[in-house]
Amino acid sequence: MIRLIYRCAALALLLVAIAPHSRVLAQDFPSKNLNVIVSIGAGTGMDVLARLYAEKLSAALGKPVIVENKPGAATMLAANQVANAAPDGHTMVVLTSSALAINQWLYKQINYNPEADFTPISLYVKSPLILVVNPNIPVKDVKEFIAYAKEKKPPLDYVSVGAGGFQHISMEFAKQRFGFEANHVPYRNTGQSVADIIAGHVHTGFVEAGASIPSIKDGKLRALAVSSSTRLPLLPEVLPFSEAAGAPDFEAVSWHALMVPAKTPKPVVDRLHAEMQKIMGDPEMKKRAADIGLIPIDSPSVAGINDYIKSERVKWGALVDKIGLRGTQ
Repeated sequence: MIRLIYRCAALALLLVAIAPHSRVLAQDFPSKNLNVIVSIGAGTGMDVLARLYAEKLSAALGKPVIVENKPGAATMLAANQVANAAPDGHTMVVLTSSALAINQWLYKQINYNPEADFTPISLYVKSPLILVVNPNIPVKDVKEFIAYAKEKKPPLDYVSVGAGGFQHISMEFAKQRFGFEANHVPYRNTGQSVADIIAGHVHTGFVEAGASIPSIKDGKLRALAVSSSTRLPLLPEVLPFSEAAGAPDFEAVSWHALMVPAKTPKPVVDRLHAEMQKIMGDPEMKKRAADIGLIPIDSPSVAGINDYIKSERVKWGALVDKIGLRGTQ
């Protein structure tokens, strides 16, 4: 009993010591310039949006927020850099489903732990793909597409920008979910893959919005669905795949999540989360996100973001196993 009393007293003293320290951290933060590491190249939708909210974060926090692009190794260079940064809130990184929910299954080895090395700040947009076909393919909607794909001999060919990439994973997810066959044709870049669908060299693919919308509007591609569970603001007439196929559980999207290193103090995390909620909740910021082919969303709480990312890991991990891609990269 005496030992228990001593332990309780020690714990109480520890909590008393921690509480003022946490308040001091919150009051002193930020104490220097902040950095946002963008895990893909300059000029992309992720980069454009990060620069917009970095400017607003700077105004809110009273310190410069510097955006640095660190593309490469399927977003793993940026992830590794920030995983090893000081956990004080001054270094953040924008990561996607690849870094946080897919790479750990695809690669034999990665140099960071997606489950243990990061704390989320904001999950603010989803990045859907668009299912397109060459206009000569005799299908007008998703149900016709699935029926046609099931009957087509030889099977349809579909594009991606490489095995294990999100375009590849998304079509494989659809194939497994709806029971049709299609042959994977990998390309080095999205532009060439879209050009070959237009030219009729390949039939179909889940492709990026920015690379396909101009050709859709010109009638060179036919858009059948978006891979998100909600409509894409730039193509409001195109149904979500889930709605078009009558499958409410179907969604295949990437997303942008602002993260800090694990062990960043909770008051700092809470401050950054609150500021990002204000910034990304602004109607003008939502419009800017929509205008570059993204779907703005209201970020869950920090705990809610963790739960969502965990569910994505389970979903994509199961698919990677099912199609035999575990550890192939």
